[in-house]
Amino acid sequence: MNIKQAKNEVIRTVRAYLEKRDNGEYMIPVIRQRPLLLLGAPGIGKTQIMEQVASECGIGLVSYTITHHTRQSAVGLPFIREKTYGEQTYSVTEYTMSEIIASVYEKIEKGKKEGILFIDEINCVSETLAPTMLQFLQCKTFGNQAIPEGWIIVAAGNPPEYNKSVRDFDMVTLDRVRRIMVEPDYPAWKEYARRQRIHSGILSYLELRPQNFYRVQTDVDGMLFVTARGWEDLSTLIQVYETLGQPVDEDLISEFIQHPEVAKDVAVYLDLYRKYEDDYGIEDILQGKEDVAVYQRLQNASFDERLSVVNLLLSGLNRHFAKVADYKKTMDAWYASLKQMQQEAEAGSEEAAKTFAAQKPEFDQKQEQLIREEDAALEELENAFSFMENAFPEGQEMVVFVTELTMGGDSMAFLQDNPCEIYQKYNQQFMVGSKRAELLAELEEGKIRSEEHKMPKLPVDFLGGFLLYYLKLSVLCS
Repeated sequence: MNIKQAKNEVIRTVRAYLEKRDNGEYMIPVIRQRPLLLLGAPGIGKTQIMEQVASECGIGLVSYTITHHTRQSAVGLPFIREKTYGEQTYSVTEYTMSEIIASVYEKIEKGKKEGILFIDEINCVSETLAPTMLQFLQCKTFGNQAIPEGWIIVAAGNPPEYNKSVRDFDMVTLDRVRRIMVEPDYPAWKEYARRQRIHSGILSYLELRPQNFYRVQTDVDGMLFVTARGWEDLSTLIQVYETLGQPVDEDLISEFIQHPEVAKDVAVYLDLYRKYEDDYGIEDILQGKEDVAVYQRLQNASFDERLSVVNLLLSGLNRHFAKVADYKKTMDAWYASLKQMQQEAEAGSEEAAKTFAAQKPEFDQKQEQLIREEDAALEELENAFSFMENAFPEGQEMVVFVTELTMGGDSMAFLQDNPCEIYQKYNQQFMVGSKRAELLAELEEGKIRSEEHKMPKLPVDFLGGFLLYYLKLSVLCS
């Protein structure tokens, strides 16, 4: 399964394991709550989904990469205790609480009574720690300390083809866990990438070269690889470098994309991407400044160039949408605080009344600024649609544009709060919403009829490839 499917399976498991009877007992006894074992290629996002699961389920998360630990930190330190059995006293070795178990109890003390204990790289531990990990999976203990009730064990590891230090689990252990195989999948990762605001140039590149999303191969120079983790980390650095005005070249990219061929290709594309942004005047387009020469150039441009321009428009819009989203989040928190102050003031608190009176005018000013930002973003969106209609009368690029607006986190949140008539028109025309699956099925069967679905008349070969890919992506991410 892909990473999104794995995430959903973990969520279902968490909810099932934490479901209780009327008497407060877990419906699935702790002894029957098998640990989840996620096995997949390195860097595909196993760790990230644990953070998402914990957040969505409202539970705690304690995460450890076990290869960073010794037997002592995992099990605890030994000490001698005197114990009497019958009439004879013996010196018995016991262990202090392990660092890992202690971290779980610290989360409990902070109010997270239930949660996930996530152990990464569990099948890559040292020889001395391997028996401890087997005991952990089989018995849910570290040394003589048990995992507290309400805490679900999830472990992750790499298949042996990716890591020479991998240790195979025996049948006894595998019969006590739920093994989930996770495969790299670009459409599933892209949904996550949108939420994380991955650099638009990287997403645009991967739309054109999805085969380069995840690659692992070995040649005479050693291991060559590209991972989801590499793309995300590269994105973060590029965004900061751009803020600082620092160049991003092939050498820098190759530090994250450790495949020379792909790194070179990315460097060339990002240079073109920046050039397109300047050449086509993306900011001018968003401000409603039209240039007839731009339309003429796009008519003669390659597919890659046309799609890059669409993605640049989306990038410009999303920057404004993200700004509005962050602004709104701040204002919502401020509003909640002011409301609390007002209630306290009405209850007789003079201090709360003074604070409320001092902050309310500034809040009103910021609220008006938020409205102006929303209006400006809406105007940019309408300008972008006007450009798209003039530049791409055939409609295929418009399918991409509308689909990305619909699937993007910041864009969709903005459109929900700020209805846009022209967006609604195309969203219904392309059926990006409720009828996506139906349209996809018809496309796959070669039965698409533009007059029935109000689609522009597009070339059959294009519909069979490009449009189909985007509709597949939207269905997968819905």
